[in-house]
Amino acid sequence: MLYDLSLHMGYVYDAPASGARHIVRLLPLSLPERQRLIAGSVSIEPQPDEKANFVDFFEHPAISIQFRSPHDRLDIRMQARVQVESQPIAADFSPLLDRLPLELAEYWSLDPASPHHFMGTSPRIGEVPEITAYARKGLKSGQTVRQIAETLCTRIYTDFAYDGDATTVDTTPKEAFILKKGVCQDFSHVMIAALRSLGIPAGYVSGFLRTIPPPGKERLEGADAMHAWVRVWCGTTAGWIELDPTNNIPAGMDHVVVAYGRDYSDVAPVIGVLKSYGSHKTEQSVDLVPVK
Repeated sequence: MLYDLSLHMGYVYDAPASGARHIVRLLPLSLPERQRLIAGSVSIEPQPDEKANFVDFFEHPAISIQFRSPHDRLDIRMQARVQVESQPIAADFSPLLDRLPLELAEYWSLDPASPHHFMGTSPRIGEVPEITAYARKGLKSGQTVRQIAETLCTRIYTDFAYDGDATTVDTTPKEAFILKKGVCQDFSHVMIAALRSLGIPAGYVSGFLRTIPPPGKERLEGADAMHAWVRVWCGTTAGWIELDPTNNIPAGMDHVVVAYGRDYSDVAPVIGVLKSYGSHKTEQSVDLVPVK
């Protein structure tokens, strides 16, 4: 599937910021046999006083920007054309859970895709006894790692309600789990915490999701969304798979990957600091349009 992708993120500050520094991660990745970034650009207004491109540890292209002059707004726009390939349905070659530690022990690399980076705690995901108990309650004898992950994905989709007003970007997995409400970030963080509590490496995927309007309704401009889902390491042979607990589906041709990380802190689309006071208003619009 060939897509044209556009995004606008706007910030309007109550009081002008006298200085700021941000890191921006918005362009889709090029991934072998998964997706290809054909062309893409990011524009920023006002023009930053300093701008530098770099690649982070997890091999994501990022932009570092700095402002030294007062500014009362920030507009970031991204445009890209990306090709997303269909993923074949693969047989389940993942091991039983009790065999996974042996396969992990035999994985010696610490490259960015190494499963060792995606175990234990990370900046936004700690040990949560309630989530551990929830994960263990769903275990059944004879399940493979992939079956455990798919079952957990379905349970979270069933047991949690999508509610955009229930949580914020800073809500912890424990808080979201207690509420049983939240958005894709919360669903993903809870699922990652649950999988890691079982000894299964799991990470966070940031990207875009194409939304399809109900039958008879027109597609609304800007109605697509940034999205988050989960990647799970299913052993040496099976490798990584991606599951979307918000929609209870494998990541497919409607999912466009921007970044992989341990949790949201590694992949935030815009993160930084301001020299200012008061609050600010934000707006975001995304269009992910198939090219005819």
